[in-house]
Amino acid sequence: MQDQTNPRRPKRHTYSPKTETLALLKVSGNPINGLGEATPRRPSPFFWHPPDQHPYGELQNLARLSSRKCPGSAPAFIAAYNHPELIPVADVRSEASAEHFTAEAKAFALSHEADAIGIAPMDPLYVFEGYTINEPWVIVLALAHNYERLKEVPSDETNGIGVTDVGDQYARGTRSSYALANWIRAQGYNASAYPGPSASALLLIPPAIASGLGELGKHGSLISRHFGSGVRLAGVTTDMPMVATARDSFGADEFCKTCQVCTNACPPGAITEHKQLVRGVERWYVDFDKCIPYFAESASCGICIAECPWTRPSVRPKLLAKMAQRLDEMKL
Repeated sequence: MQDQTNPRRPKRHTYSPKTETLALLKVSGNPINGLGEATPRRPSPFFWHPPDQHPYGELQNLARLSSRKCPGSAPAFIAAYNHPELIPVADVRSEASAEHFTAEAKAFALSHEADAIGIAPMDPLYVFEGYTINEPWVIVLALAHNYERLKEVPSDETNGIGVTDVGDQYARGTRSSYALANWIRAQGYNASAYPGPSASALLLIPPAIASGLGELGKHGSLISRHFGSGVRLAGVTTDMPMVATARDSFGADEFCKTCQVCTNACPPGAITEHKQLVRGVERWYVDFDKCIPYFAESASCGICIAECPWTRPSVRPKLLAKMAQRLDEMKL
């Protein structure tokens, strides 16, 4: 149920964007995202890409400014953009099996701030148009939110706890992904890091799903069986021999078909009731034109992932058990 005790959250459909914010939404983002397209294609550069690659540079700047005005958030996001240089790839390659390298990479990542790791073969559809990735493997790292901090979203000048936690997890993802990339390079293999929040070549949620880190939720974000929707992602691509991790279907997608929590909690009403066709795939989709003005004005929002029942630590085990039973019954 939506937390109506949080004074920073307007009720659904009571929010209207400021005139000056709406003026920055110069074209609809839904066609750029591929809404209604029946043919699969690579994603177009979008929010959090360089402003000259999409028409929302001014909105992107507004979102950044509104989040940075919140107490504690600026240092957190500065840390998210600071990372070590990538070291040169070692001249001599370590020789081992793909199974050995996979186990070593997992152990390294989990000992360097990652909370979970998934591995998937590269798919051209994971790469934004205009970018190139040559490595055949994608390693996705999951960084879990602190639920008690996350549920304080959205943030403003009076309370920056929620958005600061967002920045903190992105910073962990930056440190973890660059550390793993450098570990791989020290073994003599190519590796590149792709942390958030600013996007580059790599789309992260699809390989996260393919590698078993979770399922896509109605709110357009990943739902993890371990962390719910309270999770951020970072990626590493590499040519080190790897073994793919399996998809994990635990009932989140099925649960979203009837759950109304994030739908009702979304102030601009951007979360749709049914899946839609997006770049050739029928999936959950959030209306960009409704979401992003509130997101920009409200320090990057985060209400939908904080309110998701899967994110609540006390609720998640019960949901896992309930959905496991339902999925078993569906097989009969």
